[in-house]
Amino acid sequence: MAQDLVQSAFEKVWIKKDNIQAEKVKSYLFRTVFNQFLDDKKRNKVVSLEEYHKEASFLPESCDLKTVLNLALSSLAPIQKSALLLRDYEGYSYNEIGEILELSPSQVKVYIYRARKQLQKYIGSLEKVI
Repeated sequence: MAQDLVQSAFEKVWIKKDNIQAEKVKSYLFRTVFNQFLDDKKRNKVVSLEEYHKEASFLPESCDLKTVLNLALSSLAPIQKSALLLRDYEGYSYNEIGEILELSPSQVKVYIYRARKQLQKYIGSLEKVI
């Protein structure tokens, strides 16, 4: 799915290459992929957060940290997950994330703060995971 989204985004950039400024291509690509992802999510059935936690509440004892983090990240809203990953994993500044997600830097900070709080609540203490 990710490869299809990226390929489609590059295709759209190629089609609109004359209208897109060179310095904004990266932001355009990220925004295009993000919007396509949200559109695909809307078309598919979305599971409520409560239903997801019922399914994921019993983690196997052999579960590693990466699995727990992936489960926790999947519990976030798509905008929160995107903002958090762009900041903590990709290393973008708040202003750059704001451009990519078409948000103000203060909105980006709020989404990241709320995402971290939700992850903290979902995971609990690290002693339980490690």
